Amino acid sequence: MLKLTNLIVAAILIACSSVAGAYEAGDIFLRGGLANVSPDESSDGIAVPAISVPAIAGTGAEVDNNVQIGITATYMLTDRVGLELLAATPFSHDITANLSAAGFGSVPAGETKHLPPTLSVTYYPFGSGAALKPYIGAGINYTIFFDEEADPTLEAATPAVVNALTGMETLPPSTPVDMDLDLDDSFGLALQIGFDYVLNDRWHVNGSLRWIDIDTDATFTSALGTTVTVDNVEIDPYVYQLNIGYTF
Repeated sequence: MLKLTNLIVAAILIACSSVAGAYEAGDIFLRGGLANVSPDESSDGIAVPAISVPAIAGTGAEVDNNVQIGITATYMLTDRVGLELLAATPFSHDITANLSAAGFGSVPAGETKHLPPTLSVTYYPFGSGAALKPYIGAGINYTIFFDEEADPTLEAATPAVVNALTGMETLPPSTPVDMDLDLDDSFGLALQIGFDYVLNDRWHVNGSLRWIDIDTDATFTSALGTTVTVDNVEIDPYVYQLNIGYTF
């Protein structure tokens, strides 16, 4: 039993100390894998400025999760500091309007796609030849929203919602209101922690967790000129990635 334990310990030490050399300035890593965007959203209440309805406490917008292909490219400036660019296939999210405080529950509000290009500086604190290489990173993110569409369920519910808020029949109750959805692009901070596990001189496995500051304003505009807004939608997602990487 002692001999088996010694063999296991020796194998672990070999894996952690001599599988690969240290990273060097000029190395380029290209990684690809799955990225899960998990929003930790909050927002101001839903408001209807055209009829002087301010933001209603207890209402707001909610955004669901989505998984896409994530790609990162890193250029090592030194043996410990790298410059990393994050890209991905477009993420797609369903948006739900929380109207519980107004007496209507949660209503499908729309959908949108976004791209979150992020430029970060990464730091490998140990700078050794160990196979396991943890790192931290910080940078900036620019999120581009596109293909926004209002949901027919919200369009059908809009007359009842507006009439309830105004206390009068402002809109014909049985007539859906065609609406357009617009989300402002976002610029914010990005933080991450991660690790590489080196398999050989070229290939490694990578995992990371990011937090990205994504804030936007959502505007629903109807053909009748009625505008419904949800300001300060803080999506602030956690992004989980698992990748396979190649070193050039």
